[in-house]
Amino acid sequence: MTEVAQRNRFNGVKIFSATMAQERDRLGDRITEWMREHPGFEIVDTVVTQSSDEAFHCLAITIFYNEPL
Repeated sequence: MTEVAQRNRFNGVKIFSATMAQERDRLGDRITEWMREHPGFEIVDTVVTQSSDEAFHCLAITIFYNEPL
């Protein structure tokens, strides 16, 4: 297996999302809290997605991680 393929292997996904402005402002704190609660998880990739319509703006942060089994 190549080094890149090995590095990108994951066995878990966690999605954080928020629509309201106050929720979006606190998203980083929620992610930091989750990471502190799971110190053994190795984060291998993240994807940030933003979508909106006329009334709402949604921000989603998807974290791909490897949990030691």
